Order: sequence, then C-alpha cells, then structure tokens
Amino acid sequence: MRIANVLLKLMALLLLAGCAGEHMDQAAPLARTEGEIRYLAEIKPILDKRCVVCHSCYNSPCQLKLSSYEGLDRGGSKEAVYNSKRLWAMEPTRLFVDAMTTDEWRDRNFHSVRESTAADGENTSLMFKMLAQKNSEQSSTCSENIKDSCNSFKPEDEKLTCASTVAEMNTYLKKHPNRGMPYGFPPLEEKEFNLIRDWLHDGGRGPTAEEHRARAAVADMDQESVRKWEAFFNAAPDDGELRAKYRMTARYLYEHLFLAHISFDSKSRNFYEIVRSTTPPGEDIRIIPSIRPYDDPGEGPFYYRLRRIYSTIVHKTHMVFELNDAKMARFQELFIEPKWPIAPHVVGFDKRTSANPFKVFQQIPARSRYQFLLDNNHYVIMTFIRGPVCKGQVALNVIHDNFWLFFLDPDYDLSVQRPEFLHNNLDLTILPDEQGSFFSLFKSWMIMRYKQLAYRYVKARQDFYSKTYGPIGLDTRAIWAGNSEEDSPALTIFRHFNSASVHRGVLGDLPRTAWVMDFPLMERIYYALVAGFDVYGSMGHQLGVRLYMDNLRQEGETYFLDFLPKGMRPVLMRSWYGGIDPGKIHYTPSKLPAGMSFTTLDFKREFIENLVQSRFVKAADVTFDENYHTAQQGYPPRLPLQYKSEADYIRGFDSVSAPGTKFFAFMNDYNANLAYVRIRISPTQDQVVSIVVHRWHDNVMTPLNEDERLNSNRDEVDFIRGYVGSYPNYFFDVSLEELPDFLNMLKEYDSRKKEDVAALLRFGVNRAESNFWEKYDWFQQDFDKSDPLRSGLFDLNRYYHLAVKGPAK
Repeated sequence: MRIANVLLKLMALLLLAGCAGEHMDQAAPLARTEGEIRYLAEIKPILDKRCVVCHSCYNSPCQLKLSSYEGLDRGGSKEAVYNSKRLWAMEPTRLFVDAMTTDEWRDRNFHSVRESTAADGENTSLMFKMLAQKNSEQSSTCSENIKDSCNSFKPEDEKLTCASTVAEMNTYLKKHPNRGMPYGFPPLEEKEFNLIRDWLHDGGRGPTAEEHRARAAVADMDQESVRKWEAFFNAAPDDGELRAKYRMTARYLYEHLFLAHISFDSKSRNFYEIVRSTTPPGEDIRIIPSIRPYDDPGEGPFYYRLRRIYSTIVHKTHMVFELNDAKMARFQELFIEPKWPIAPHVVGFDKRTSANPFKVFQQIPARSRYQFLLDNNHYVIMTFIRGPVCKGQVALNVIHDNFWLFFLDPDYDLSVQRPEFLHNNLDLTILPDEQGSFFSLFKSWMIMRYKQLAYRYVKARQDFYSKTYGPIGLDTRAIWAGNSEEDSPALTIFRHFNSASVHRGVLGDLPRTAWVMDFPLMERIYYALVAGFDVYGSMGHQLGVRLYMDNLRQEGETYFLDFLPKGMRPVLMRSWYGGIDPGKIHYTPSKLPAGMSFTTLDFKREFIENLVQSRFVKAADVTFDENYHTAQQGYPPRLPLQYKSEADYIRGFDSVSAPGTKFFAFMNDYNANLAYVRIRISPTQDQVVSIVVHRWHDNVMTPLNEDERLNSNRDEVDFIRGYVGSYPNYFFDVSLEELPDFLNMLKEYDSRKKEDVAALLRFGVNRAESNFWEKYDWFQQDFDKSDPLRSGLFDLNRYYHLAVKGPAK
C-alpha cells in the first residue's frame, strides 16, 4: 500500500507557515565525562544506531562513511559519487581500497570532520558543530530567505553542505538552522551527545593498536577455514593442466564472489571478503586496487586472500555467501573433476577479452559454469538487483516494479548442450563494459553497435532453438526445477524506486511480467551490471550499460513468452510495452510452438501455476502466498464486518490492496514505496508486515521522464510477512485491536476528513516524533533477531521526508 505516499499529501495539510517540529531545548550539559572514552565500547555503538543509518555506502552525504573509524577519520569530500553530468570517470574513493592512510585521503581532497582547529581549546570539529546544532535554540527555526521547506528532509535530493571549514559550516547553518545532525530526525540523547562531545574534545581517538589488530585479524574460530579456502583459491599443483584448472576456477569464482560477505559459520557474525593481494597467505594483505574484478592485477604474482570485514554491517550491501565443506566439495565436482572441453590454460587479462566471460572461460565446461550460477542464483541475482551501487533509480527504471524469475534447465539450454553455439557467436555477446569507465557520448553509434549485436544474438539463438527442437516446442520440463531445499527455482524481484530486493519463491500476486533466464543471459547481465559496472564511471559508461540492459530485459521476457502459445506472445509483449508495435522494439519471438497443452485462455497464469504446483521440487518449498489470486478469485469488495480469525485479517489486507480504491486514487508519488507495519498481537508477540507498492509503468524502455510513464490508478500492492528491502520509507505501529480501524481508514481514506488524517498520524511513526528512535530501534532489533546471518542496518536516507508531529501517543 502506498502508505508513505499518503503521508506525503495528508501531512502537508497539517503544515503551517513555519516549521512544524517543536523546539527541542538543549538539556543542561552533563558533567565532564570522567576517564578515557573508548571508541569501540562507547562511541561506535552510538554512531552505529544513529549515524550509520544514513552514512554508509556510496550514497553517504559528502562520502562521509561512519561505519568504521577509518571512514570517520577519512572525513568528507565535496565531490559526489552520483553525478549524472560527469563526462569523465572520477578517481575512485573506495574505503580500505584506494587509500589506506589519513594523509593519502587528504591528498584526495577529503577533509576532517573530527579534528578541532581552535587554539583556545574550543571544540570546532565539524562533527561536533552539526550535532550541537540539533540541540541549539535555532534547530527548529526556519530562515526567511530560503526557498526550501524547512520541515522537509531529502538528503539524497537536496543540496546539502560538504563544508570543509568552520567558516563554511557557520554560513550553511545560518542559512539552514534546522539541518543539524541527525539530519531530519530527533537529536541524540543527552548522555550520547555529551559522550561524543567529550570524545571529540579529547581528540576523537580511535581503537588502540591492539584493538585494531584484534578486529582486523581472522577470528580464532575461522582460522582453519581461511587457511583451507586460501589454499584452494591459490592451489598450484605440479601438474600443469591441473594447476591451470585451479587458477581459472579461482578466477571464475573470484569474479563472481568479489562482492560477497563470506561466512564460514551460519551461527556467527564474522564476515570476510575475497580480495586480490600481492602477498601470499600467511602475510599481511596488500590489496590490488583494481576497479573491476577482471582488471589486470599488474606484474608479478598475485594471490586470492580472505580479508575480514569489521565495518558495521548494513543490509543494503550485505550479500552473504557461505563457504563450507559442502561448498568445497561442490566446487571440486563442478570445476576440478570434470574433463574440460579445451586443454586447461591460464588466460591473461587483456582489457577487451576480460570483459567477455564467454571468451575468458570457454575452456571451463558450460554446464559447470551454469550450474554454479543456478546453485547460487539468489546471490547472483542479488548482486545486480540489490548490489553496492546504493542509489539506482536510473539503473532500476529498466525493470518493472515486480516480476517473477525462472531459469532454463541445463538439459534444455543449448548453450550448455551444444557449446559450439556460443563459440560461433562469441562476437555477438560482447558488452559495452569492454569500453571501460569512459564511454564517449559523442560516439552514440558505439552504444547502438552493442544493441545491434544483442539483437543479432537473440535472432541467432531463436533460430538455433527452432532448428534443434523442431515442431515439439518446450514445456514446463525445460524450466529448472531445483534439486534440494537450498535451491531457488523461482525468485521474486521487487523494485522500490531507486533500490530493489530479491526474494526466494513467488511472493505477492501474479505480476504483470515474468522472465526466463538461460546461461548466456544470466552471465551477460552479471558482467554488464556488476563485474563490469563502475559507479565512478562517466555518464556515457553508465548510460551505455543502462541502454544495453533494455536488450537483456526484453530477452528474459521473450524467453518466458516463448513457452506460451505463438499467437499470444506478441499480444502480451505489446501490452508490456504500452501498446508499442513489437516490431519496433526488435522483438524476436521463437518460431517454436508452445510445448504445453493449455486448458484456459489465461496462458501466463496457467503456465506459472503449473510450474509452482507441479514442476518445482517440493523441497524448495515454492508456494503462492496470501496475496495471490487465482483466476476465480478477486479482491474482496468490502472489509470484514468482524475480525475473529487470521483469515479475516488476511481478507482485510486483501481488500485494502485492491487497485482503484480511494486510497490509491489519492496517492501518486514515487518517494515512498515501502513501509513496515508492527502489529502488536500481545505483550510478548508481534507480527511485522511489509507494505510493498508496485508502481505501474506503461513501459520501461527509456531512462528519461519516468513520471510520464506512470499510472497511479493501476498501482498494485502486496502485503508481505516479514521484512522486504533495505530502505524503509515509513514505520507503522498498530495493535491487533486497532488493526480494523487502520485498514478501514486506508480503505475509505478521504483527505478532507480530519479523522482520517489524525488516524494516519496516530498509527504512523513520523521522523519528527520524540520517540522516533525508540520505534526505529524496535524494528531494527526485530529484524536482527529474525535473520541473524543476513540482517544488517536499515538505511533511513529515504524515510518519509516531512517532519510533522502527530497526536501524543
């Protein structure tokens, strides 16, 4: 439900000419904190729960990353990572990679936010000034000469300060007195503020040398695992061909796992990353700071190493990959034991060749490579759906807001069964990423060249399948069913405007579109959007990849439609692209007939229901959830008269989620697509439901003017049990007894009714409320408990922007 979108409008009704937030007087300062203040024990916990929620990843304001002391010490920068007008690639600024010391970061124009420059002992650190401003008399004051709303906070959209001097900061705060830290949220508690104040006054020292060694060292419980896996990745047996097997296998795995947070024990919170180092196992790691995992590592030997991650874990970049004995055996089975079709040999790092995985790794059996991707498809898809870019509206508007993803079975994938097909078409699989981080916009023909090659590849592929499978066609047996409970034969993709999430199974109602991926499509998407993508690259590079992704998206949609009757394929494709003639988008359907015999005219639904009910292995537990409507079901027109059972509540949610209700007609903003609802069932029992809004796009063919292709009257909503996404736009806190009123208010919402506005303010958790942090802490702690291995801090940069105080709670 577009819960937070409702608030964008209804709360605006409550705004007065001045600021809505009440003044928060600065409490009388506590006595000076006695004794040495320890960073790890006393300061880091405060930063984690109040600052890292906005200051992490590439979207950190001013590149100020507070998830580690190294990031705090590095400070801020005036240069933005996200710059849609950048004609040239910028110098990368990856923490722990591109520079290692404070002086090196100062040479890259980062300025301190920790150090105080006053000679008289006054605390003039920029960090202190921002924190103190929140508690000052002016914190809720609006300057008369500013045009922006003083109670609206959009840190990713507004022009914030990246002041590098006290004078610049004073000028900024005079103009924007309400922009102290935490930005747009309540201030720190008195004790927390005074701790950080005194710590900064004392110099803001970080961990001791001993503490740093301890946190960076391999944990005792992981010593043997690290030794064993580094031995595997760097194996060099005497046999030349076997040595080449290990080297190329390690390269293939590294290029697919370089973003992973490696876990050796699902019960621990120790995580590692695979890096390339100039030093062998047993020595200190000296990382090779390449932009891409397939870049030339330079002269001399290099080694794959496991480096411990000790920064605070944030969910948006926390992509867990488990390495254990079973995984070791699987890698041996897939890569080392089989006979390779080409004599194993080590391939160099030529720039153009390295960007094409089908050229670099063609000696490895295609079956092995594809099975690796299938075994780990949730992780692989996550890398480009939820990956490390952090702010991806331009990248993500290439996909619809929700779709289901299925995979071609290796036994039916002709790139696996007939490897000569890929070999004969290698030149059609090259990616725009081979141009590197600079792609001249003045050579638009180059972008079109890659798109034309993609069109030719699809035609060659479709012709080859038609010749091979003849008049029979492909049925559900050609869809990968999975083999065990660890497998994910179906995945759900949710887009949340400029972020997205991927989930096992088929969540929500029947989506508008669906994809089928085969081996070449899956590998090309990964190398185009993950391995080859550079967030620091030029506008041309990023646009080239975005436009190429149009081809890849359409490919996945085409392969799904190929399972449906021939006459229905162009009809559905036309409907997915806003009525555009499929011929104008180079749509190339298969000439094969549908291999499945259909008994209804709702072909898409029937095919998918057949997969879920009859094809996927039972151990994978792929089932429809409460949001799914069969062909005979519709949205309940009315809310239940009474709520006596769980079914009544589900029916209530279902009724509210129907498109076209008053609530949906009123909501049409893109800034809020995800809300979490805490339902208090009893003093000791809670249920969390994620409200996921799917915005209707007439088509997703262009990165420009997205608003013009939206139709809010056709927006859809799913209520998903548990947590979806990394960027909540709003929290709601509702008791079980209040839930009928909550649903009724959403169902019958009228912005002119004060009681409806008051109800939303009562149930919602606005950023201006004094107990906001208490509410946030509950959701974060509950998420951590629900999934200890894969949870991480939520990001609050995209929390509903208006600060409005509701009634006392």
